[in-house]
Amino acid sequence: MSWLFGIKGPRGEGAGPPLSLPPAQPGAEGGGDRGAGDRPAPKDKWSNFDPTGLERAAKAARELEHSRHAKEALSLAQMQEQTLQLEQQSKLKEYEAAVEQLKSEQIRVQAEERRKTLNEETRQHQARAQYQDKLARQRYEDQLRQQQLLNEENLRKQEESVQKQEAIRRATVEREMELRHKNEMLRVEAEARARAKAERENADIIREQIRLKAAEHRQTILESIRTAGTLFGEGFRAFVTDWDKVTATVAGLTLLAVGVYSAKNATSVAGRYIEARLGKPSLVRETSRITVLEALRHPLQPSLEARVRDIAIATRNTKKNRSLYRNILMYGPPGTGKTLFAKKLALHSGMDYAIMTGGDVAPMGRDGVTAVHKVFDWASTSRRGLLLFVDEADAFLRKRATEKISEDLRATLNAFLHRTGQHSSKFMLVLASNQPEQFDWAINDRIDEMVSFDLPQLEERERLVRMYFDKHVLKPATEGKQRLKLAQFDYGKKCSEIARLTEGMSGREISQLAVAWQAMAYASEDGVLTEAMMDARVQDAIQQHQQKMQWLKAERAGLEGSQTLLPSARAE
Repeated sequence: MSWLFGIKGPRGEGAGPPLSLPPAQPGAEGGGDRGAGDRPAPKDKWSNFDPTGLERAAKAARELEHSRHAKEALSLAQMQEQTLQLEQQSKLKEYEAAVEQLKSEQIRVQAEERRKTLNEETRQHQARAQYQDKLARQRYEDQLRQQQLLNEENLRKQEESVQKQEAIRRATVEREMELRHKNEMLRVEAEARARAKAERENADIIREQIRLKAAEHRQTILESIRTAGTLFGEGFRAFVTDWDKVTATVAGLTLLAVGVYSAKNATSVAGRYIEARLGKPSLVRETSRITVLEALRHPLQPSLEARVRDIAIATRNTKKNRSLYRNILMYGPPGTGKTLFAKKLALHSGMDYAIMTGGDVAPMGRDGVTAVHKVFDWASTSRRGLLLFVDEADAFLRKRATEKISEDLRATLNAFLHRTGQHSSKFMLVLASNQPEQFDWAINDRIDEMVSFDLPQLEERERLVRMYFDKHVLKPATEGKQRLKLAQFDYGKKCSEIARLTEGMSGREISQLAVAWQAMAYASEDGVLTEAMMDARVQDAIQQHQQKMQWLKAERAGLEGSQTLLPSARAE
């Protein structure tokens, strides 16, 4: 039987490697019969042993050992056993691979679950953050709204408090005035009663004093008349009896009358000559004929610079050739350099200049005609030629057809038109206006050339900012004569930045901004002008400029509305 289990028999033949038993299947423990699961287990393992099977196996083994095919059968059995073992190992490996695959699938599923969990947590965090941000914004908006309402309420309370204080102050002032008036009336009444009582008590004494004074005064007058009559009679008697004295007196009186008349006329002629040569008419506010003034440096646009040069060359050649001067109109927004243009023109042309404003003519009333004639008479006496600059000319050179112009102003305008009806070789007329459309048509007919002055662009604004910064801030700070110091920063870069921010401002507004910088430095504790102070003042100037523009827009809208309503009112 040894060959059946792969053990060498007595012949020494090998039956191959020992066979490994396959793993026991689950549920195979406890017997070979699967159907006997309900049978109770025996108490002894040998009690139910059946030896017949073992005997049959032994018999089959003996027959097989004596058979000639025993060796082949054993090899076949070994090969079947090895095949079964290999199949069992392959199944084991497949099982292990399935287990590994199941583990990897489980790891993948766990990773996918973790990824989904992380995504869900991220989404929840984002949603929670968005919700918290929304709640924070709502809380902030609510706080702002509550703060605004609180500020409005405080402002309303302050206004009410100010109104109450003003009402109390007004009532107090009125009460004080009333009490003062009552006290004054009582005092005057008491004084009048006391004076009347004193006069009643002293009436006899007062009447006696008046009578004595009147008698004394009458006696003095009678004595004076008597003495004067006596002296005059004696003198007249002596004068009449002496004919030489009579002749000398008549001749002296005649010569005295002639001298007074001659002196009066000579003084009048001399006064007019001196006034025409050396004096200045009342309408002329500034002139170079009395004190020579240099024209101020003021950057203009390149086209205007070229225009100034061309007009100055033409005017200089006109002066040299003693030809007729041309009349010029300058129009544009305020503060764009029209007055400085006139001064430069006069300086480059070698002429005197005189500046008058149209606002001074209207208040003169009937004297306006005489004042206008005096101005032109005075202008005609200039040896170098006079540039007469009329600023705000639209104040009195407006349309005569309008009903708003008075008769005196109409007469003054007619006198002006009379004196400017023809070109002159003595003076050159330059008009400046912000509203040239209000000119009378006769004034427009006397204008030979018009020059438009626009607001400065970026390049001109930068030149203006640098010029006024040097004049009002940098130069006083470097000289050390004034209480002004300048902090360390890039001045050129700051001037360029301010030029970009001040778009729409005129040259006068930029000059006022530089003066404001100087004032802020003077108002500070240490007198140092910092970059932050300049920026703050620039922002204030920009806000003020925007407010002015809003006022101007509202004024223009009101004028357009009135002009549209006027035709309909006339039609009705």
